[in-house]
Amino acid sequence: MFGKRTNITPGTPPAASKPAASPAAPAPEIRREEPRPAASTTPLAAIRQPTPPPVQAAPQRSDQYYQTKSMIFGAMIESIDLSQLAKLDSASARDELRDVITEILALKNVAMSISEQEDMLDDICNDVLGFGPLEPLLARDDIADIMVNGADRTFIEVGGKIQLTNIRFRDNAQLMNICQRIVSQVGRRVDESSPICDARLLDGSRVNVIAPPLAIDGAALTIRKFKKDKLTLEQLTKFGSISPEGAEVLKIIGRVRCNTVISGGTGSGKTTLLNCLTRYIDEDERIITCEDAAELQLQQPHVVRLETRPPNLEGQGAITMRDLVKNCLRMRPERIIVGEVRGPEVFDLLQAMNTGHDGSMGTIHANSPRECLARMEAMIAMGGYSLPPKTVREMITSSVDIIVQAQRLRDGSRRITHITEVMGMEGDVIVTQDLFVFDIQGEDANGRVLGKHKSTGIGRPRMWERARYYGEDKRLAAALDAAEVKDERVA
Repeated sequence: MFGKRTNITPGTPPAASKPAASPAAPAPEIRREEPRPAASTTPLAAIRQPTPPPVQAAPQRSDQYYQTKSMIFGAMIESIDLSQLAKLDSASARDELRDVITEILALKNVAMSISEQEDMLDDICNDVLGFGPLEPLLARDDIADIMVNGADRTFIEVGGKIQLTNIRFRDNAQLMNICQRIVSQVGRRVDESSPICDARLLDGSRVNVIAPPLAIDGAALTIRKFKKDKLTLEQLTKFGSISPEGAEVLKIIGRVRCNTVISGGTGSGKTTLLNCLTRYIDEDERIITCEDAAELQLQQPHVVRLETRPPNLEGQGAITMRDLVKNCLRMRPERIIVGEVRGPEVFDLLQAMNTGHDGSMGTIHANSPRECLARMEAMIAMGGYSLPPKTVREMITSSVDIIVQAQRLRDGSRRITHITEVMGMEGDVIVTQDLFVFDIQGEDANGRVLGKHKSTGIGRPRMWERARYYGEDKRLAAALDAAEVKDERVA
């Protein structure tokens, strides 16, 4: 592998190389034991009441370290044939790179400790085969978000709180190369002509890139990580995100094919909650999902996943969310699940809910159930429909059965704050009733929000007849009665 020089800039993936191994699910044979602290194995919910784990600080590295690394990287590129390296599997390629780098360190007589040499070996291997400085962050399961603001500043979210790390890139060119490598895995691109891109990692983690010239201080990369272990409603109950009785009602909502909208702000855990609800869909149902970047992790055997497509260089060929929703109506779906409703496609989703596709679900950005209904009206108006407001509201009330509100509180915890039924119309006003609410009662000495989930005492909810049709009425009655008895006991 020596003797052939390939022109390549540091951090640029080799041409015709195999796709890099997924950083969120690395193969065991290419991951080495490192002298870093082990990541926490305690499951933390995307919607949770956490006890924040200690943040693992990245090693502080000097400018001299990065200068030495650039020198070693250049010498390595002079010494190997990357076209031959691309023919090897990930483990063999990593071993080959380690041998070459070790020999270069010896030839250059670089004065480094053993731990510094190990760090440099890892860094250079990650630059060539993985996602560079992001690799150690992607390997940690306790991180919910990774936010890169240019080459020198990287933040993470742990336990609902944002922390500054010591991770840095060599320069903005390396950061941009890694962004291009990530989005190219799903057939997308990011450059000056197309500076905004939504993509995903191979494990489904959500990626957003905004590149110069729109991002003034270098590319801004945001990764919403997905946990390796899929969360369940039982785990959310354990974390205090919902009461056991509320979780039982959510399970029934999933089983009896209620049309459900999950509402919440950014980072409140809407997608996680949607994943939890889909676990209670029957195995024999045909499900079609529509998403901007495929994130949902459904476990049923009959799932068709659809994804939007951005325009090409000429600005043509874009496939919007509305195109997907309209097309999936022709695909004989039993349930339609829209990852995120953010525009006129809400009109087509409401039509689907109201024309035999019971049990359809979607998420929407809103701060309360009432605001969720108002946003639906606004998004229908954005589509250019000149319908009277009362007609739009009647369409909403005849289509949507349940609104589940998720919220991230000021201490970083995620809670399900409302389970709300859409009852109908009284005059020109949409009538709703809450089945469960989260009552905030203050905070403790550590700033942790205190409160409890309360039943509103609705003895016979609107979904009762639907639950009886599916044989879930007794379980629904038991859950509501248990919640009411618990509230009376507490009072």
